[in-house]
Amino acid sequence: MHRNSKKPQRQRGYRPFINTTELVPSAKSRNTLQALTSAALVLPGLLLSSGHAAGKDRVNFQYSRYQEGERNLLGAPNNLKPISADVLHGSGIFSLSDRTKFTFGYTQDTWSGATPVTITPLATDGGNRPYTVNGTVVGASPILNSNILLDRDLNPIGRDPITKQLTGDIDTRSVLVMSSASPETRRQANFGLSHEWNEAAINVGGGFSRERDYQSSFGSIGGRLDFNQKLTSVKFGGGYTSSKIGAILDHDSSPYITKTAYESQIVRRSGSEILRGDRQDWVTNIGLTQVLNKNALIDANIGYTHSSGFLENPYKATSIIFIDPASLNNSSITGDVRALIEQRPDIRNQVALNAKYIQYINWFNAAMHLGYRLSVDDWGVNTHTFDASWVQPIGSSGWTLTPRIRYYSQDAASFYRPYLFSQQTYSRQAVDSLGRKIWVDQNNITKQYFGETQFDLVDQNGTPVDGFQVNAQPKITSFDAGKLPDHFSSDHRLAGFGALSGGVVLNKMLGKGVALEAGFEYYTRASAMQVGSGGNNSFADFDYYVANAAIKFDIEPATSSPMVGSGGSSTPHTHASPHHHAMPPAGVMFGHMLDKSGDFMAGYRFMYNWTGGNMMHGTHKVNDQAIVDQGCGSESCRFVPTFMDMRMHMVDLMYAPTQWFNVMLMPTFMDMDMNLRRLDGAPPPKPGVHEHTGAAGHETGAVGDTYFSSLIKLLDIPGHRVHVNLGFSAPTGKVDIELRRIAKIDGGLIHFGMQLGSGTWDFTPSLTYTGDHNRWSWGTQFSGIKRLEAQNKSGYRLGDQFQATTWGGYDLTHWLTATARGAYTWQDVIHRDFNQFNARIGPMDFPSNYGGQFFDLGFGVNARIPGGRFAGNRFGVEWLQPVRNDFNGFQLDRQGMLSATWSYQF
Repeated sequence: MHRNSKKPQRQRGYRPFINTTELVPSAKSRNTLQALTSAALVLPGLLLSSGHAAGKDRVNFQYSRYQEGERNLLGAPNNLKPISADVLHGSGIFSLSDRTKFTFGYTQDTWSGATPVTITPLATDGGNRPYTVNGTVVGASPILNSNILLDRDLNPIGRDPITKQLTGDIDTRSVLVMSSASPETRRQANFGLSHEWNEAAINVGGGFSRERDYQSSFGSIGGRLDFNQKLTSVKFGGGYTSSKIGAILDHDSSPYITKTAYESQIVRRSGSEILRGDRQDWVTNIGLTQVLNKNALIDANIGYTHSSGFLENPYKATSIIFIDPASLNNSSITGDVRALIEQRPDIRNQVALNAKYIQYINWFNAAMHLGYRLSVDDWGVNTHTFDASWVQPIGSSGWTLTPRIRYYSQDAASFYRPYLFSQQTYSRQAVDSLGRKIWVDQNNITKQYFGETQFDLVDQNGTPVDGFQVNAQPKITSFDAGKLPDHFSSDHRLAGFGALSGGVVLNKMLGKGVALEAGFEYYTRASAMQVGSGGNNSFADFDYYVANAAIKFDIEPATSSPMVGSGGSSTPHTHASPHHHAMPPAGVMFGHMLDKSGDFMAGYRFMYNWTGGNMMHGTHKVNDQAIVDQGCGSESCRFVPTFMDMRMHMVDLMYAPTQWFNVMLMPTFMDMDMNLRRLDGAPPPKPGVHEHTGAAGHETGAVGDTYFSSLIKLLDIPGHRVHVNLGFSAPTGKVDIELRRIAKIDGGLIHFGMQLGSGTWDFTPSLTYTGDHNRWSWGTQFSGIKRLEAQNKSGYRLGDQFQATTWGGYDLTHWLTATARGAYTWQDVIHRDFNQFNARIGPMDFPSNYGGQFFDLGFGVNARIPGGRFAGNRFGVEWLQPVRNDFNGFQLDRQGMLSATWSYQF
């Protein structure tokens, strides 16, 4: 099941560029309005936090965790994990000139967990049907096609949710039908450019969002006009988003869903059904910011959104209870419960009005924020949102505490129904104009026969025929779609409900333009909290929490040391300065130190590792039959990966308490994706055995392991430096991620290489030597990983690792260095094995098929911005190309690794 059906509802794709000068008075008016623009007026997480005033260049990193509570399935067993999400966000703003700024943002989120597919009466004999393993009920499967017993007034007759035995009592309760989902990752990038004049500003932006089944590109333009000595500002903007949907329909629920309305949009590939569609979204808005006095301002805007095209959620179905009209007079009626993909209107027009009032309160040195939002649309989804927050600086210590509360109420869409009744049969035997039943010759489907039974058939000429001799079968006709409503949906996010949430944000301003931020918010949704609600949708009530942590850096233009050689010296580089040692290649970690006591460095590191191509054994490629026979021990392999890509994002934080001692913290966020193919010669599928089927692959992603280190300087003389790193890795990455169930068969834990960490505490030492002379620089590093525990919680231990690498660099200019590097890596096999169930579908599920010896050659460049607005920023990129591989066991070939780094020293 795709995660879009489970994430909190949000507008896809379009992210309007926000110029902070539109949200607070311009920089030139601050002298007059000191209190208004004080730190207390700024809401962390929404505007700019204290010390990050508009106009300063900055880089922000934020991690968020979203976690839902379990859904109430009203007695049915539920072993499905609730929806969760791990979100990484990075953003920055840089001044290209005094009045021109460039902004960027990147968001990556990975979602997994159980998601509602549809809603059905609890009294059906399907829904969340229990399934067993070895005779024990362990969970529920989504069974969308079922029967229901109704009384003459069409009230459901209750059933026990586990045994499905009739109780005899009327039970009108509804229940969500849930389906599990494996992790899936979305990546979004956006860019913006703004320019400001004395009385006006303009900004343009754009970007894209990519995930396995949804791709969108978007652009926006906006601006601001100032009046009344900048006390009044008029804002305007517009945007456009183009999206393409390619929804891979769920293996578990799709066989039970009727898709006839979308048959022309479904493409079948590799055993999967892919529902395609396009949509467009146009957005425009205009607003006003008015400074009322030195302590208060009001901000209001109105926006309009026009959406068209495929607006359905392709993973949501609506239960239709088909009733034979001939049975309506019976004392009990059997309904045929079927699920149809929802059908929404193909146009939606929305108007939203936002208003915010901000009041600075001198007595408390704090600010109160009050907001209201009204949204109406032609679907009938009318919403009201009230929010309030209190921004309270705490003394002069740099702390800011912001509690906030929010209430939301929504009316149901006009076409929302938990389920529908239709007085017709779902399918029946076709009849001709004379009322005779139609039969089809299965040996020649162009021939039709007519009659009540196979014993009294006639052909088109009225000649009697033997129905068995011609293999006549009934011609079946489906329900009349014209008798259903034009639009229907049981997506609980379109129901009427209310929601209350509250949270707190804590912000700490550190020295040298660094700020830390942490926040927590709890949300509860209940139909009873809707304005004017009757509480009819309480089956969809749930709660969730969001926790986040962020670090923010002000990037102040630094005064660069004069370029040696630019003032008459013949030395064309800056290596003589202790702050400008040559940086190691981007792929080398823990390769340098800060030289001055009190220095701080913030950085970002990205690594992208490719594997693909041939399957290898040792140094040679192998054919499928060899893998089938030998790759899975005593078992026969069935699948191998066609590719497996890994992306790692790492934040580098380094501080120098003394000149010879540095400490370093490196949290990581990673994601991986893999696709599989069935081996030629693999044994045929067996009943009850997990099989990888369809076009979708496997994805995982979230927080990886966290590294922290102590770097100690051993030698520092002109041209030569040596330091040792005594590092450790904390097991913050998951090692118990599971494959999603396919065709109601569990796959157990996902492959070793798709887990997100080691699961053990690890020792990560290294010894580094670097040197330089004139334009040349060089270095050597020995590093390793020693696992400090015998096994992790999933039963295994990754292999130890050793690497030796050496490099050389040459200064192409005083700010650009080219590097070349050689590396040798030895990695041991995985020890022990999973202590939980794993489906064992291929070599990647066996510990002996990991590790080996690898020889690589790298090429890269490092750039140091020598002066101007970006002085102090360093960038590096390196490509590491495999030269020789000697794999342990059977593994996919290595294709290479890209490393990119950015750092800024305070």
